[in-house]
Amino acid sequence: MTFNEEDVSLLLKAVKFSAEKHKTQRRKGAEGSPYVNHPIGVAETLWRVGGVRDISVIIAAILHDTVEDTETTLAEIEEHFGPVVWSLVQEVTDDKSLPKPERKRLQIEHAPHLSIAVKRSRF
Repeated sequence: MTFNEEDVSLLLKAVKFSAEKHKTQRRKGAEGSPYVNHPIGVAETLWRVGGVRDISVIIAAILHDTVEDTETTLAEIEEHFGPVVWSLVQEVTDDKSLPKPERKRLQIEHAPHLSIAVKRSRF
């Protein structure tokens, strides 16, 4: 499968955007690896293991934690990456003002209503 120049450009823009937004964050645990390794790893797993070839889903995977874990807004996602990526990111973004058990409960409650693209790739 080949992708056009615009797809590759947007994918690289998403990697850079995510890296900049997460630049001061580290993962929890002994290793304390750079946080951005997580969304890049999710995208890579979707591509390699999940066989996901929808470039919008791969880009959304790279951006999926920017709204939850940085000062990024959904409006920024739409401005930089368009309405399709915005919609996918919005679907998987938790309301961090809620306690974790409530966020997990809402994830379960909303799961049946997610788009096919998100259900297939559930990052």
